[in-house]
Amino acid sequence: MSETELDDVETLADLADLAREAAEDEETVLVFIEQEDSWFAVVRVDGEEDPRIFVSDAAAASRSAYGEIVLTDELTGRGSGDDLDDLVVELDEDDDTDSADPDEDDDADDEAAALDTDGLPNGPLGDAGLLIDFGVGAKELMDMSVEGSVPGDALTEIADALGCGDVLEAVR
Repeated sequence: MSETELDDVETLADLADLAREAAEDEETVLVFIEQEDSWFAVVRVDGEEDPRIFVSDAAAASRSAYGEIVLTDELTGRGSGDDLDDLVVELDEDDDTDSADPDEDDDADDEAAALDTDGLPNGPLGDAGLLIDFGVGAKELMDMSVEGSVPGDALTEIADALGCGDVLEAVR
């Protein structure tokens, strides 16, 4: 683990190439990105495979230049025909006309509130299972990403679980 300058990285492909350059013998490389204690991302690069990504708060990441790198169209569902805004609107319309249970209306409102104006979740997005084989389960990673947790603290917990907490602190 080392600190890498991301100034020349403009896309996820650039980031993956940089990670592969740092790898020895196509070993797995984990890239931690933390933005001013508002969000974090873990990008896992395994050899020539497509990177796997987990973002703690997609809405917060979308307001960052580094977030643009990790919030790919594939991850966010853009360009695939899956529009989260349309889905929420459909749920709201269905609930307003067909629902006999008022709790169902509240659930739809909660879903709408959980998305920002770009249709990105105000919370985690991506592959929560990308660290399972390193001993950090999907539920544990999701719990570290819940509202109210500090992204820097979550990355410290992750690094400690991976046995590289001292290295992370050295590059901060």
